[in-house]
Amino acid sequence: MSKLKIWIAAFRLRTLPVALASIGLGSFLAVKYKAFSFTVFSLLILTSLLLQILSNLANEYGDSIHGADNSNRKGPKRTVQLGLISKQQIRIAITIAAIASFASGIFLLYISLQNIMLISLFVGLGLLSIAGAILYTSGKKPYGYMGLGDLAVLVFFGWLGVGGSFFLYAQTWNWDILLPASSLGLLAVAVLNVNNIRDIESDKEAGKKSIPVMIGKKNAVAYHHSLLIISLLLAISYTVLHFSSWYQFSFLIILPVLIRSMVGVRKEDPKDIDPLLKEMAISNLLFTLSFGIGLII
Repeated sequence: MSKLKIWIAAFRLRTLPVALASIGLGSFLAVKYKAFSFTVFSLLILTSLLLQILSNLANEYGDSIHGADNSNRKGPKRTVQLGLISKQQIRIAITIAAIASFASGIFLLYISLQNIMLISLFVGLGLLSIAGAILYTSGKKPYGYMGLGDLAVLVFFGWLGVGGSFFLYAQTWNWDILLPASSLGLLAVAVLNVNNIRDIESDKEAGKKSIPVMIGKKNAVAYHHSLLIISLLLAISYTVLHFSSWYQFSFLIILPVLIRSMVGVRKEDPKDIDPLLKEMAISNLLFTLSFGIGLII
């Protein structure tokens, strides 16, 4: 592999649709409330992608030092695990990504907000996001190894990703936005759950207490089903509350993908579960596009 391909592999591009989905949904909601700005949208996309790449690089490093990326892992082999990128190189890349995401976020706040109190609040949220991205699998007590990854995904890819981006457009808040924000957040949690179900055995060996490790494969499958069903119910609830056209139910086109995921996670061979990870990530983006387009037409 060339150096470029190695670093692209470390960036884990197939996870990026999840990051784009939350920003996209917040942007569609801003269009509905007539608050959309292309400049804010561009900076949101850039900041979100940088944060996701930061998280992925930190995950590469953290799982390598804590032992989750070992020879028994059933998912794709990682760059640090294979020695294609040294630990020193990944640490430098993490630092660069953290600085870049912070700088992009500061510029975003400068463009979108004028209130110093709001700017201070969002700077704090930005620093929290950077810390969350790094500490998921890195540090002495990574929260991803204590079963808290699912909650973090719901917060960052649901409530903050959707609700925060909407606020940066509109500078106002509507509580019912938590319905689609939570809906997308739960779909993002489902992506993580597929990953953790696939890696349940290697995570056990590494002492990584993901939700599937703690509750077992059978209960993790039931948990996965619950995530997808509740996600749909929340999206349907928001649509009913704001109903004006049947086009608003366009997001139901993701049903076949979700059903395939519900069936697929039951499989025993991790290699059969791995393709579901990419499908679930794309379903997040597909949900955003179909929900958002249905919302504004």
